Amino acid sequence: MLDPELPVLLLRTDPNPFHHGTLGAIRSFGRRGVAVHADLAGRPQPAAASRYLRSRMPGEPSAARPGALLARLAADAERIGRRALLVPLDDAMAIFTAEHASALAAHFVLPPSGTPRRVADKAALTDACERRGIAVPECHRPGSRDHLDELVAKLGLPLIAKWARPWLLAPGARSTTLVRSAEHAERLFAAAGDAAGPLLLQRLVPPGGDWFYQAYFDGSGVCLFSATGRKHVAYPEHTGHTVAGEWVHNPKLDELATGVAGALGCRGVVDLDFRYDAAAGVYRLLDVNPRLGAQFRLFTDGRGLDLAAVLHLDASGRAVPPAVPRPGRTLVVENQYLRRALRTPGALGRFRELTASGETAWFDRADPGPFFAMARASVARVLTKGLK
Repeated sequence: MLDPELPVLLLRTDPNPFHHGTLGAIRSFGRRGVAVHADLAGRPQPAAASRYLRSRMPGEPSAARPGALLARLAADAERIGRRALLVPLDDAMAIFTAEHASALAAHFVLPPSGTPRRVADKAALTDACERRGIAVPECHRPGSRDHLDELVAKLGLPLIAKWARPWLLAPGARSTTLVRSAEHAERLFAAAGDAAGPLLLQRLVPPGGDWFYQAYFDGSGVCLFSATGRKHVAYPEHTGHTVAGEWVHNPKLDELATGVAGALGCRGVVDLDFRYDAAAGVYRLLDVNPRLGAQFRLFTDGRGLDLAAVLHLDASGRAVPPAVPRPGRTLVVENQYLRRALRTPGALGRFRELTASGETAWFDRADPGPFFAMARASVARVLTKGLK
């Protein structure tokens, strides 16, 4: 289906070695005969053990010095030997790619980008949604210690704390936190002078109806592929990414989310998180990621088409066929799910049920290297923490 004459360069500055979305992208392109190259921060990177990865570029990409990163990417393009499709895998690189498109276009084919900074910045996103009447959780920015105390009393505990610009956080820091005490809120507020601020406090929408929507919009804003899914397990619980998810057809949410993404000016691949507010009878938008979501492989349709393939087809000028939905398909991030299962009765049996109707993020019989590299990195992390 894909044009083998258009190689891919994956770009990610987040050094998290357990980012399974990177592996999903490598496999999605590589299995279809596309040469996959990667410029990834952090060592080790278990995904780099994939048999489908043609090369990993030396060094560490960083958006802190834009001129240096542009020069580095030009060198990457020279090593590849032809124009490649540049695919950002984190918010920082989605923003960088959009804001330096004119310089990058000399070396790469670029995906449609819209305005990623506006949706990746949680404060700007909240403002944009409130202006457009898009339902979001009640959200406030504490301006002083006294104001913080007032907001905690108003919103109630537990509540959600978010950093507005999470792509600027230090490695390993959490962008979203469930706050259970006033003291915890005070500690976060004391760190609000960080570049990732301001700190946002949100009323907690009761868990139980977590959904996500992923789609691809071409450069004219036409939606070429969309799907909705349920988040069954998250890590961290209540605030984290999908550890076990299921493709669930939800026409109401699909229509709503497509309209929201269009109103916000989204282009290319987008990943939206919603929580159903049963008391108000509405889906509230929690987050927008202007790039491939880590769980994008969940939405692999009856033809084997996924969002990475849709992106490549559109970028190479090929037609994108209508999707063939596969409701009930699942994706499980096995390392994080099994760690949770050790302290959750019945979770191991549920793991077998979930994996029977979909795929796991890491293990693949045809490409076992990343799974074993991930296992070694996990053991090394546990041992390192135990020695400290």
